[in-house]
Amino acid sequence: MLKKYWAKTVACSFAILFGALAMSTLGFAADEGKKAPPALAFEMETLDGKKVALDTYSGKVILVVNVASECGLTPQYEALQELYGKYKDKGLVILGFPCNQFGSQEPGTAAEIKSFCTKNYGVTFDMFAKVDVNGDNAAPFFKHLTALETKPKGSGKVGWNFEKFLIGRDGTVAARYAPTVAPDAAELVKQIEELLSK
Repeated sequence: MLKKYWAKTVACSFAILFGALAMSTLGFAADEGKKAPPALAFEMETLDGKKVALDTYSGKVILVVNVASECGLTPQYEALQELYGKYKDKGLVILGFPCNQFGSQEPGTAAEIKSFCTKNYGVTFDMFAKVDVNGDNAAPFFKHLTALETKPKGSGKVGWNFEKFLIGRDGTVAARYAPTVAPDAAELVKQIEELLSK
């Protein structure tokens, strides 16, 4: 009788132990599954001063652009807004990052940048606080983006205002376009449509 009792007790203990291990392993796997893709594993500040984890954009197609208010390419804001208006309901988001590293062409405060974009171009896509995109003080997000060997431009420093990085729904950086490639350029729009269809 005592032997049977101990046998059942030992069996139950093993069952509990293995069950706990299984749950722990499953829990670990679940946590790993929730881990943000490298390109989205950053937190950035909006123009309004709010912290945003970039992995909140997971599942979207993301166009990242470093912008400026006093550049010859500043009118690209209009095409960016049109692109956003056309594809936002299909899953496109555009993230604008003001930068003053190129010819000091983004000297304004956050409030001034927001006012400029709204009044002149009706910008409704997400705008972030001013950042450096090159050098030792570059935002870690941009250090990551510029380190990747992404076609058609490849790796290396951002060349000027309005450079464009395209990220797919899975968080993979799919392309990098030079500043002179307009937001409505055929090759860029085609790739956005392809990524949205996935």
